[in-house]
Parts: sequence; C-alpha cells; structure tokens
Amino acid sequence: MLAVILKAGIILPAFCYYSDLSVYGACRMCVVEDEWGGIIASCSTPPRHKAVIRTNTPKLHKHRKMILELLLANHCRDCTVCEKNGNCRLQELAHRFGLRDVRFPNNNSDRPIDNSSMSIVRDPSKCILCGDCVRMCSEVQHVGAIDIVNRGSASVVSPAFGRKLAETDCVNCGQCAAVCPTAAITIKSDMSLVWKAIYDPNKRVIAQIAPAVRVAIGEEFGFKAGDNVLGKTIAAMRKLCFDEVFDTAVGADLTIMEDSKELLEALEEPDRKYPIFTSCCPAWVRFAETKHPELMPYVSTSKSPMEMFGAVLKTYYKERDAKDKREVVSVAIMPCSAKKTEVTRDEFRRKGVPDVDYVLTTMELASMIKEIGILFERIDAEAPDMPFALHSGGGVIFGATGGVTEAAVRRVVEDKSARQLKEIEFLGLRGMKGVKVSEVPLGDRTLRIAVVSGLGNADALIEKIESGEEHFDFVEVMACPGGCIAGAGQPFSRRREKRLRAEGLYQTDKQAQIKSSDENPLMTNLYGDLLKNRTHELLHVEYPLAKR
Repeated sequence: MLAVILKAGIILPAFCYYSDLSVYGACRMCVVEDEWGGIIASCSTPPRHKAVIRTNTPKLHKHRKMILELLLANHCRDCTVCEKNGNCRLQELAHRFGLRDVRFPNNNSDRPIDNSSMSIVRDPSKCILCGDCVRMCSEVQHVGAIDIVNRGSASVVSPAFGRKLAETDCVNCGQCAAVCPTAAITIKSDMSLVWKAIYDPNKRVIAQIAPAVRVAIGEEFGFKAGDNVLGKTIAAMRKLCFDEVFDTAVGADLTIMEDSKELLEALEEPDRKYPIFTSCCPAWVRFAETKHPELMPYVSTSKSPMEMFGAVLKTYYKERDAKDKREVVSVAIMPCSAKKTEVTRDEFRRKGVPDVDYVLTTMELASMIKEIGILFERIDAEAPDMPFALHSGGGVIFGATGGVTEAAVRRVVEDKSARQLKEIEFLGLRGMKGVKVSEVPLGDRTLRIAVVSGLGNADALIEKIESGEEHFDFVEVMACPGGCIAGAGQPFSRRREKRLRAEGLYQTDKQAQIKSSDENPLMTNLYGDLLKNRTHELLHVEYPLAKR
C-alpha cells in the first residue's frame, strides 16, 4: 500500500522501508487510518480495491510525533558532532514534524562504540532498531555478520555473542552503513590523517580518483546524478594542496591487460570446472575467502586497479623522493568502504610499505572541499597530471556493473572497429540487473560470461556453478548492487541515481578517443619501461588461500 501512496504523490515518513529489502514494519511511522478508524502499517498492508485510506488525521499526527519523541528519548542527541548531522533521517523527520521539545527524559544507555573494523564504525547509542542494516547484510549480501539480539528494551543490533565486527565474517562492503538512517553504522574516516600529511612539507601527497567518483560527488554540490565532474574534482583537490592528482582509470587499463591475459591462459586448460573470477572488488574477495574458499585459486591474481596504480605510482616517485628528500603519501579517492581494509592487507605491502597509504570515500572528499570553503560549482575544470593522464573508455566504465567485463571483451576480440564495439555494447552486459549472462564469439569458440552485482546474487550463481547447472569462462563480481557507482562511500543512491551514474560513465566512454586498454599508448610505455621484468611484483597478488 505504501508504494501506491507514493505513486499518488504523498511521501509518508518511514525508517525501515526500502523497496530492495523485505517488508519489516518495525518503525510504524508509515501508518495510515482506514475508513473505520483503524490504524494500519501501509508498508505491510497489500492495496485493496476501493479501499478508503487517510494519510493525515489528528490521530496519525499525534501517533507519529509520539514515536519520534520516544525514539529521541532513547537516542544520543549529540547532533552537532554527529557523522550524519544534516543528513540524518531521524533529524529530518523531527524537523518535519516540528518537534522542539521531548517530554521524556533521555534514558539512552552509554553503549561502547565498536571501532574494531578498518572500514566500519558501530555506535549502538544511535541505533533506532529499524533493522535496515540486518536485512541488507542477510538478504542482499548473504553475509549475516549482524542481527538484532535480546528482546524488548534490551534489544540491540550486534554480531553474534557480542563479538567485535572485526571478529566476524563482515566483508566491509558498507552497505549496512549506506541504508542506516542515523549514524549507528558509519564509514570510518581517514580525513584527519590525510590533512596531517598535506600539512607536512616533507610529504608529497599524491592522489588517484576512481571512475565512479566523477559521476556521484557532484550530487553533494547541486549537480545531477551522472554529471561527470572529474575536472572540477581535480581542480578542487589541487586547491586542497594535493601535489599530484591522477585518474584510477589508468589502473583499470592495467587490470584489463592482466585480467584478459589470465582469461586467455585459462581457456587453454582442459576440463576446467570453475571460471576466472574478477578480483577488483575487495569485499567480494573477502566473501570468497570466508564463504567459498574453494574458489580462491580461481580468483584472478591481478590486483585491483587502485592497488596496481598505487604500486606504479610509489615506484615512479621513489627516485624523485630520494632526490627531493620527500616521502610520497599515496591517497585513493574511492566509492568503496572495503578499500579502507584492502590497503591494510599484508599482500599489498612491499617491504612493509603499503602501495596505497590512505583511502578517502567520495563523501569524505566532499566534506574536505566544504570544510575549506571551495565553491565547487564555480571552479574551472582541470586535467589530471602527467605522465599518467591517458586512459581508455574501457577503464572508465569499470565503475558500473558489467564495465569490467565489457572492457575485457574489447581487449580480447581481434576486431576493434567502431562497428564491433557497438555490437559489444549490446551483448547484455550493461544495466542494473543483479545477474546478467552473455555469450561472446572468440575465434573458434564461444565465451560464456556472467556479470553479478550483490553478494547474494553471487552466492546463488556459485551454487549453480558448483552443482554443474551452469558453466562460465569468466565471472565479474561486484559486492555492491549496481557496482562501484553504488558503493557505501558514495552519496546515498536508489535505483534512479544508480542508473543515471552508470549512464554518466557510458557517456564519458562514448567521448573517449581510446576505447580499448591495449590501444592506450601509456600501456606500451609502462610495460616497456617501469613494469619491465616487474609485472608480477607490481601488478599481481598472492592470497593465502589461492594455492591449488
């Protein structure tokens, strides 16, 4: 019934309703009054022919304000220093209903903050028990790291047995934080560490910007979802005193060069049961390690674009650092919370030094820009720094689900004409569907490919592969539904924003002069110089469970 009311142009208040999740009916804010004066939850009530429903009556108004007062009476009220101040659903509804006073004493208990994860922070004192995070983790992602434990007033969202989040199988995708209406679950911030590095004259602070960031960060400054504001973002970062700014699409081109090589080698193996799985998404890699360790030998050994580019940048600046007596601090601007954990893994350290030092999310960078007072909409666009300024359109579309696969197909096909690229565009790899299956002619054989976003969808597909019901040569997996464009570090998005962001990336690809990674002259230069005899060291990773 709630969906029908929304179509009628009436926005009912709600905390626990998301179209992608099961109906929960916990918050009771969306209640309506029927023709007999009864109060019913519109989210869990099916629409009925000729039903008479009232959405605004004195009884409903009093009911909703009472719920808000009771929530605030059991809620931390340090709003001015809250992570979600100005972007909190509870705060928004309290303002909408004109709450200026709470009649009940604040009985919020002092619950310890769980800061154990490298990506996610849990603050139980701000939880309103809407259950959104629990359903996202269990229903969409099939991880089940958290649940509502205890009963009545003792209820709390927590991992099993009161463990810390870092002690669970949490994959750090951050989708729980994305749907949390308050700040009970947030993404851990590295802004203070980056500011400290920027202010240090002995540090050379360089940055790379992920493809998905360019079509989302503008939403924080009045631009529409999908508007490509990469140039303005680079200009703003230079005003923040980043020394050099690059585009991670270069790292994506490197990833495709290595991924496609692995794919072609795998095709030569007879009677191969498992496909090559992509390794770009650290949340997916963690999911495979914890839930499907048998697949790790078949996960690509190629590093993610961020880590590949991070290794290249650290290597490139090593000689200059010694000459200038400075130390490079490598920062990655990512749409993803799991990247914060990825940079701490030992596999991405060389001689104890990480290839990427800090990860800032899209929202963190937007906060830094606002903090300094930069008028984002007024600054002129600027280009990324040399010598890493060339990338292909295939590197840009990495940010949308299906983009990695499309870029890989462009790389492995022999015909790279405009007509062939147009045919690849219509293979069914694009779009927001959770599972897409396609077949690609390659020489005398046909590649069978799957594109999956959302770990629940990946889980279901893996079961079919293991049972023999399905067979693929290549499988792309992104943990976040829709891909990186819907990462937890982005401005919150629903289906419309996801679609527009993906369209923005594909529009950028259309305008790119270079379409395929292997046609990028920068790749030729890198492989012939900096990467010569060091490809495995700089571009590949060996996970502990990956040995066959």
